[in-house]
This record gives sequence, C-alpha cells and structure tokens, in this order.
Amino acid sequence: MQRSTDRILTTHVGSLIRPERLMAYSSAMASGVAVDMAAYGTALREEVAGVVRDQAAHGVDIVSDGEFGKASWTGYSLKRLTGFEFRDDPDFLKFLGRERLRFSRYYEDSLGARIRGANRSFLMKQWMCVGPISYTDEGRAQMRRDVQNLAAAIRNQKVKEAFLPVVAPCSISVSYANEYYKSDEEFLFALAEAQNEEYRIIVDSGLLLQVDDAILTNLHDAVVDSGRDYRKWVEMNVAALNHALRGIPEDRVRYHLCWGSWTGPHTSDVPLTEIVDLLLKIRAQGYSIEAANPRHEHEWTVWESKRLPEGKILIPGCISHAITHVEHPELVAQRIVRFANLVGRENVIASSDCGFAQGAGLERQPIDVVWAKLDALAEGAALATQRLWRR
Repeated sequence: MQRSTDRILTTHVGSLIRPERLMAYSSAMASGVAVDMAAYGTALREEVAGVVRDQAAHGVDIVSDGEFGKASWTGYSLKRLTGFEFRDDPDFLKFLGRERLRFSRYYEDSLGARIRGANRSFLMKQWMCVGPISYTDEGRAQMRRDVQNLAAAIRNQKVKEAFLPVVAPCSISVSYANEYYKSDEEFLFALAEAQNEEYRIIVDSGLLLQVDDAILTNLHDAVVDSGRDYRKWVEMNVAALNHALRGIPEDRVRYHLCWGSWTGPHTSDVPLTEIVDLLLKIRAQGYSIEAANPRHEHEWTVWESKRLPEGKILIPGCISHAITHVEHPELVAQRIVRFANLVGRENVIASSDCGFAQGAGLERQPIDVVWAKLDALAEGAALATQRLWRR
C-alpha cells in the first residue's frame, strides 16, 4: 500500500454516484425486466473507465470503480452467495436503533422520502439464510468482472493505486436473518469462510482490498439493549473478519469503519475510544475512519493517547459525504495536519468520511457537489503538504 512519503495522498471511501445509463440497467434488473447482458457489460466497462478518469482529473490518488458493478452495499454479496432467499420486510428502517424513536419524524419522513422508488422496493426486503453458505460461480465471475474493469481503467491514468470495496462479515450477518446455522457465531464464521474467496480474487489481481464495516458500530444499541457485552461482541466480529482475511497480506488491506453513516442526528453513536484497541487488531494496514462530520471530528484526539501501531496507515475522513457544504481547502488542510502531527505525515492519507452513494438509488450528494468536494480534498492535501514538508 502506498504511503504519503513525499506529499499527502488522497482517496475516498469508494462508492460514487451511478450514471444514468447504469441506473437504467439497475432499475430494469431490480424489476425483473430482461436485459441485454452483453450491452450492460460494455456500458459498465465504459462507465468505470470514465469514473476513474474523473477521479484522477479531480486529484484523487487512490481510486475505486465507484462500486458501479453493485446494485447495493451489502445486497450485492448476498446475490453471490448460496444459502439465502429474499422475503418481504416493510420495516426497512430497523437499522437505526434508539435514534429512530427519538427522531421519528426525521427518519420516517425525511430519510424515507430520499430513497428512490426502485431502491426502496429493494430495501423493503429481508435476506434470510436458509442453507449452507458458499461462494457461487456467478459470484466469482462478477467479482472478476469488477476486478478486470478497474484494472483496465487505471492503465495510462496518473493514479497511485486502486481499490475495490467489499462488505465485512459482520455487516452481512447482523443485517440479515438466519434460520439455518445453530448460532449467530456459526453463521458469522460461515460468511467469513466464504468471503475469503472474494477477498482473495481482489488481492490476487494486484488491487487493494477495502473491507466496509458499517454495522459493527451501528448495532451498538441493539447489542447493549439485549444485555450482551458490546466489546465481547466486537471481539467476535473482529475474529471473524480476521478469519476472512486469512492468507492475505496486511499491506493489501484497508478497513473502513463508519457509524452507519446515513444522514441523521447520530446521537447514540458509540465513541471511537470504546473500541479503537479492538479495531487495531484487524489484519489491515489502512484504517479509514469518519473524522469530518460534527459527531466525530473531535475524535482526532483519540490518537493523542492511542499510538498508531508501527506500519499502520490512518485514512481519516477530511470531507463529509453527509452535508452539501463544500469544505474549504484550508479546513481540509487543518484536519490533515492535526492527524499528521500525531501519527506522522507518512502515515496519513486524506479521504472522505463515507461513500457518496449507498447504492444505485441512494445518492447522498449530487454529482457536481461530489466533484467539488474531491477538488477541495486535493487542494487541502496540497496545502497540508506545503506545511508538513515546509515547502
């Protein structure tokens, strides 16, 4: 994994706004309409190439495919695994925890209204594990397609590296129900066993692997309210993720943690200090953690007392996906310098808090705002470079 050896590098969390051409295909496939898959494959390849060019043009050093090959954040994976079936589940806001009751008007009205019709129908479903989990031939083909599209797109582009985001076992196991395995732990480790194959396909291709884990923190309320020990629950999920990462070099892995990262009050988010020691046991070199939004920006001070282990890289959010305000480059630079002064400039890569689209139909910001934010990230990184290298 590249480090900021002579300047502050930039990246983002991965998901970008899907172009209309791909949205049309996604909507058709979600509705069960027959699609010319060869034409879809060509469109996908061309759009991935285009979004990589756009990222490079806006100063992103470490790029992704925008997650263009996936319809949704976790649902993509379950379509590549055996053992699951889709069921109706109208309570698609159940992931919100205590905040749903405290801020019911916001969540029932504002958030629900922002979800497009096609994606809303997808979310109002429940994945249920009804049999043994394994990776499918179709899943392997889709994963290799995504790898090949991104690898082709970065050729002749002035980028440092490229990564593919994929979901962590925890963020599948607690989002979806289990009727087959004897315990939550057995279900979790069965997922981890199968996902190792997906992870290896990415790393074996030469790309970086990013593991996305929103639910680890998002489920804090439910775990505590059920009487379970939250830290022990986190330890179990970290162990499962490390099982999924077995045999994969740490320097090829980025771990992304957010607090669900939807746009909302987030008053019940678990503090980073409560779990940071457990997170650092994950077999990853890079740690992508929200640090720009007003609920978590203060947590840069965690690194005053918690030493970043030797060889690790911090990838803090320096721009927010959740607000339309475009951060001033000076603010971005200040955020970067704070982290660099604590963990070392070579150990910081500037990023966004989370993805700019949670799926094909859930856009967090308009595309022109996204590019303006990434411009501000690159400009802020250049300012920080001047200060940190005394140029």
